[in-house]
Amino acid sequence: MNSPISHNTPPDTSWVKIVRQYNHPDLLKSWGQLSLNLLFYITSWILMIVSLKYSYWITLGLSIPSAGMLVRLFIIYHDCSHGSYFRSEKVSNIVGLFIGILTFTPYFHWSKNHEIHHDTAGNLDKRGIGDVWTMTVAEYQASTRWQKIVYRFYRNPVTMFCVGAPFVFIIGNRFTKKGMGVKSRLSVYLTNAGLLVVFGLLSLVIGVKAVVMIQLPVISFAGIFGFWLFYVQHQFNPTYWARSENWEYRKVALEGSSYYKLPRILQYFSGNIGFHHIHHLSPMIPNYNLARCHRENDLFRNIRPLTVRQSFRTLALRLFDEKTAELVSIRSMRRRQIGNW
Repeated sequence: MNSPISHNTPPDTSWVKIVRQYNHPDLLKSWGQLSLNLLFYITSWILMIVSLKYSYWITLGLSIPSAGMLVRLFIIYHDCSHGSYFRSEKVSNIVGLFIGILTFTPYFHWSKNHEIHHDTAGNLDKRGIGDVWTMTVAEYQASTRWQKIVYRFYRNPVTMFCVGAPFVFIIGNRFTKKGMGVKSRLSVYLTNAGLLVVFGLLSLVIGVKAVVMIQLPVISFAGIFGFWLFYVQHQFNPTYWARSENWEYRKVALEGSSYYKLPRILQYFSGNIGFHHIHHLSPMIPNYNLARCHRENDLFRNIRPLTVRQSFRTLALRLFDEKTAELVSIRSMRRRQIGNW
C-alpha cells in the first residue's frame, strides 16, 4: 500500500500539513458508501433482468447507470489499494479482492501497477507502467514508419476507448504476464475463479444468454468511462512533465494532474476522482474527503478546472513537446516543422 506521502516527496511543507488533515477514513462513511453502492448495483441488475422480458433497449438504457455504479465501486476498490478507505489492511484487501471480481480487475496486480503510476506520473524517464502510452515529439520523429502507425492506432480515440478499454477488462485482465509477482498472479487466479463462480451461478438462474446481454454492455460502458477518466487526469494542457532530475512531486500533483470539473451526477458516479490533483498530492485521502479538501483550502483556489467541453479537445493531443513543455497534436507538430524550414 502507498504511504501517505510518496518517498519522492520533499521535506515537510505547509501543503503536507494541509492534506494530512483529510487522510483518515471515516468507517461509518466508508461502510455506508460501500453498502449503498452495492445495493444500487444489485438493484440495477435486478431491473435489467426484469427488463429483458420487455425490451432489450430498456436493458441497454439501464446498463448506463449500472455502469456508473460499477465505476463508483472501482473508486472504492482504488481507495482500498491505497489503504485510504479502511484502517485495516486486511479488510482493505478483502473488499478490494471482492470488488475486483465485480470489476473484472485483479486486485494485487492492479494495485502494484497503480502504486508505480503514483511514483512515476509525469516523469518522462519512467513511462510505461500504469499510464497512457505517450511519446515525446523527438521520439515520434525518430520512430520508424511502422512504429508511427502502431502509435497512432493506439492513440486513436476509437481504439483507446471503444476497443481497448473493454478488451483490457474483459480479456486482458484474465491472463498473467511475464514478470508478475506471486501476489499479482494469485489475484489474477482468484479474480478468474470468482468470475466463474458468480457468473456460473447467475447463468444457472437466468441463463448464459441473459448474463451476457446484461454484463457485456455494463462492463464495456464502465470500462470506457473509467478509462476516459484516467486519460483526462494526465492528458491536458497546460500540464507538467519532466525528466527525473527536474521531477517534483508537488508539481506533478498540482500541475500535472487535472481538476476535472464534472456535473454533479458524473461527479457522483466517478467518486470525486475529478479532484485528481488532490488525490496525487495525498493518495491516503478517501474519495469522500477529496471535494472537501479542495473546497476548504486556499492552496487550491488557483487550480484551473478542466471542463467537460475542454476535456474533449484533449483527444487531439498525442505527443509531449519538451521544448515548449506542452502536449501537442501530430498535425500541429508537422505545422511547426514546416514553419521552421
